[in-house]
Amino acid sequence: MKTTNSLSQSHKILILNTLAFTVCFACWTLNGVLVTFLVDNGIFHWSVLQVGWLLGIPILTGSVMRLPIGILTDKFGGKYVFSLLLLLCSIPLFLLPYADSFFMFALLSFFFGMVGTSFAVGIGYTSIWYPKEWQGRALGIFGMGNAGAAITTFLAPSLLNHFSVDDPQNGWKVLPVIYAISLLVIGVAFLIFAKNKKIENNTKSVSQMLSSLKSARVWRFGAYYFLVFGCFVAYSQWLLPNFMNVYQTSLVMGGLFATLFSLPSGVIRAFGGYLSDKFGARKVMYWVLSSSVILSALLMIPKMEITTTGPGVLASKKGVITSVSNNNIKIGETDFSVTQKKEKQSENTIFPTTTSWQQVVVEQNQTVKKKELLAKGITVIKFDANMWVYLVLVILIGISWGIGKAAVYKHIPEYFPTEVGVVGGMVGMIGGLGGFFGPIIFGYLLTVTGIWSSSWIFVLVFSAICLIWMHYTITKIMNERQPVLSKLIDKQ
Repeated sequence: MKTTNSLSQSHKILILNTLAFTVCFACWTLNGVLVTFLVDNGIFHWSVLQVGWLLGIPILTGSVMRLPIGILTDKFGGKYVFSLLLLLCSIPLFLLPYADSFFMFALLSFFFGMVGTSFAVGIGYTSIWYPKEWQGRALGIFGMGNAGAAITTFLAPSLLNHFSVDDPQNGWKVLPVIYAISLLVIGVAFLIFAKNKKIENNTKSVSQMLSSLKSARVWRFGAYYFLVFGCFVAYSQWLLPNFMNVYQTSLVMGGLFATLFSLPSGVIRAFGGYLSDKFGARKVMYWVLSSSVILSALLMIPKMEITTTGPGVLASKKGVITSVSNNNIKIGETDFSVTQKKEKQSENTIFPTTTSWQQVVVEQNQTVKKKELLAKGITVIKFDANMWVYLVLVILIGISWGIGKAAVYKHIPEYFPTEVGVVGGMVGMIGGLGGFFGPIIFGYLLTVTGIWSSSWIFVLVFSAICLIWMHYTITKIMNERQPVLSKLIDKQ
C-alpha cells in the first residue's frame, strides 16, 4: 500500500511537471512566430540580423542557464525552483506588449527565455520521485512537454491573425499576455499542489557537485543530446523556409509540415522511455543513431537536375556528308540515325529519371574522318526529391530523435543519482546550444554550398561520430571487463 501511495503521489508530481514543461516550452519558442509576424506585417522594421538575434536570444538563455538551475534544483528541491521560475518568467511576458524598440524586445526575450531551463528542473524533480525501473518512462512522459513547440507553431499564427483583425497594429499584444497568464496559473498551482523533495543528505558543495562534469561520459551524453534535441529544435525553425524555398509551399502549409515534424517527436518521447526501461538505453541509442545515419543519408540528396555528356554518333567511315536533318545524317549512301529530345514531364517521381538525346555537330558537304563525331550526346538526370517522400523521412527522423531524447536521460539517474540536476542541466545545456547554433551552422552551409540539403550532410557526419564514439566505448568495455559485461552493457 505504501508503494502504491508513493507512486500515486509521484504520478501527481509527474502530471504537474509535464504540464508546466509544456507551457514553458511553448513560451520558449514564442519568438519564432511572434517576431516573424511583427516583421512581415510591418509593425517593427527590424533587420535580418536583428531578427536573428531575437529568435536566438531565448534559446541561448534557456540553454546556458540550465546548469545553474539544475544545481539549485539538487540543492533546494524542484517545487520551489520550478514555482519561482514560472512566476518570474511571467513578468517579462506581461511587459512584452509595452516593448517599443529592438533593445526592449531583446531584453525581455532574454528574461522570459529562462523558461527553457525548466527542463533541467523537471528532470531532477521527476527522477527523484521514481524508482530505477520507472525512471525511463517517467522522464519520457515528462519530456513530452517538447510538444509545446508544436502547439506554438500550430496555434500562435492563427491567434495572431485573429487578434489583429480589429486592431492590426496592436492586436498581437494579446498573445504574450495569454502566455504570461498560463505561466502564472501553473506557477500558483505548483505552489499549492506540489510537494517538495530533494536528494537526502545532500551536503555537497557546488564545486563538489560540478566535479561530475569532468567525466567524459557527461560530454558523450551531451553530444548525443546535441543531435537528438539540438537538431530537433534547429529543424523546428529551419524546416519552414526549407519547404517554402525548395518545394514552393505556402506559409501555412510549410508551418503545417514543420508541425508534423515537431509534434510526433515530442509525443513519442514517452514511448522512448518505455523502450529504454524494457530493452536498455544503450540498445535504444544504437537504433536511434543508426537510423539517424540512414535517414539523414537519404535526406541529404538534393532536388537537382544534372546535364552531362551522353552517347553520341560517330562516323563509321570517312567521306562527305551528303544530307543532314534533325533525325538523320548521311555519309555517301550510309545513314546514321540521330535521337531527338523527348519532352518528359515526370514531376514528383520518387526515383531519378534519365533523358538522353543527340545534337548534330556537322554540316552538309563537310568532309569527315572515320570515328569523327557527327552528333554529340546529351544526358539529363533529374531528381525531384519527391516532397511527400521527403516529408515522411523528416517525420521518421524526428520520431527517432524523440525516442533518443528519452534514452539519453535514462542514463543520467543511473550514473549520477546524486547529481541528476547538475548533469541533466549540463547535458540539456549542450543540447540547447545545438538548438541555438544549429540554424547558424545550417545557414553557413547553405551560403557556401548553395544547397538546402547541406544541413543533412552535417547531421549525417555528426550522427556517424556519435555512433562510432558509442561503439568504441562498448568495445572498450568488452575488452576490459568481459566477466561483468552483461551487467554493464545497458548502463554504459
